[in-house]
Amino acid sequence: MKDQFGVLEDRIVYLKLIDKNDLPDEVIEQTGDLEQLWSVHNSEGEQLALIADLDQAYDLAREFRYSPMTVH
Repeated sequence: MKDQFGVLEDRIVYLKLIDKNDLPDEVIEQTGDLEQLWSVHNSEGEQLALIADLDQAYDLAREFRYSPMTVH
C-alpha cells in the first residue's frame, strides 16, 4: 500500500538471487564477470535495483530505512 506521496508504507523490500543469463542483453553487458546478482523488489513486485552482492543489497535497503527480506 502506498501513502499520499506514492511511497510504500510497509517499508519491506525483497532480495532475490538472479542468474545473469536471465537478464536482458544490455544489462548482461554491464555486469562484467559477475555470474549472479541480487534483485531488490518492493512489495508490489517492482524491481528497484540490481546489486552485486547480498551484503550490498542489505546495506542499500537499510540506508533507505527498508527492512530487507530474502526470497528463496
